[in-house]
Amino acid sequence: MDTLRVRDAKDVEQAVRAAIASEQPLEIIGHGSKRLIGQPMATNALLDLSALNAVTSYEPNELIITVEAGAPLADVLSLIDSKNQQFAFEPINTSVLLGTPNIGTVAGMISAGLAGPRRIKAGGARDHLLGAHAVSGFGDSFKAGGRVVKNVTGYDLCKLLAGSWGTLAVMTEVTLKVMPRPESERTLVLRGLDDVTANKAMTVALGSPFDVSGAAHVPGSALRGSASGLVGQLGDLASEGKAITLVRLEGITASVVHRAASLGQALAPFGRAEIVEDAASATIWSSVRDVQPFAANGALGAWPVWRIVCPPASGGALGQALARETGGDVIYDWGGGLIWAALPPKPDAQAGLVRARVDAAGGHAMLLRGSDEIRRAIDVFHPQKDGLAALGERVRHSFDPKNILNRGRMRRETAT
Repeated sequence: MDTLRVRDAKDVEQAVRAAIASEQPLEIIGHGSKRLIGQPMATNALLDLSALNAVTSYEPNELIITVEAGAPLADVLSLIDSKNQQFAFEPINTSVLLGTPNIGTVAGMISAGLAGPRRIKAGGARDHLLGAHAVSGFGDSFKAGGRVVKNVTGYDLCKLLAGSWGTLAVMTEVTLKVMPRPESERTLVLRGLDDVTANKAMTVALGSPFDVSGAAHVPGSALRGSASGLVGQLGDLASEGKAITLVRLEGITASVVHRAASLGQALAPFGRAEIVEDAASATIWSSVRDVQPFAANGALGAWPVWRIVCPPASGGALGQALARETGGDVIYDWGGGLIWAALPPKPDAQAGLVRARVDAAGGHAMLLRGSDEIRRAIDVFHPQKDGLAALGERVRHSFDPKNILNRGRMRRETAT
């Protein structure tokens, strides 16, 4: 397979136009950290963006950063952290689940659109993407959005790029909103709740006036044998496999202390809430964000992992049913609206059962971790209803009519 290493947007244009002329698809990569996600692709060339790695502009006082697509995410996070700032949507580090090096890029973060626990408060990656420069499947450069929200007029095309997995355009530069890092944080911990009761407790917390920024539940079975930060910070009961329900509060210290006390009283019917502070709290939520109990180097590292999004009120019952029927383990985030399910290995990753239960709950399921054989055999992304699928295909065709960019990444190619 040929690797096309580009130096700038002009090189990207030329590479895409050459691919169009030969009608040969391109696989777009930064450092390749997420190549194990999605349908396996049959392509003749890699379009390598790793040389597009500069920070074009960073204005901490304006809360804006502009970087080239191949900029290493870890370096960008370190840069903004030095100014006590962060990406509020908490991008997931997929290397923990996939067992790959931590070499993701900013464009990979946007293309995947996988937000962490603060999604319930701050929104997703698309909500923090202000603008982008990209090359379409026509081989033409275009600009979408701007450097501030008020500059965005007409169709906000850059939002389409978030979560598109590189199937619409090749991003060359992006502008993102950054936010100040909270002065303090507290995590309230409830012990020993079953999934449905924990779901109710998280619903109470999220419906309270105390500005919750994270709500998660880890059943005891998912903690047994885990070496994650959850066990390290929560001590013996977590290591013994006692279920934990977690609720996070962030802000200035005086406010956080007051809200934590008040929220503890509101959650009293579910048990006494212990409080974990600051650095220890941050370690716990890093483990939740990256789904460390299901890490590739852990006891469940060989099991397929599903990422399920559903109405939060349905999460506890859905996850409990999946765990019972499959013999798998689940973890809940977003107050029950996000379920991570690690299931015992089977040739189809139990896709039929998962999709039937998820459809009934009004959600959708994506296989985030699975072998090449499994990903060839099933639909990795949740099959869409005919009308929605047709709309999505029209959008894709308007960006990439020859289906050159990441062909087959999001839709399984079937023999005709």
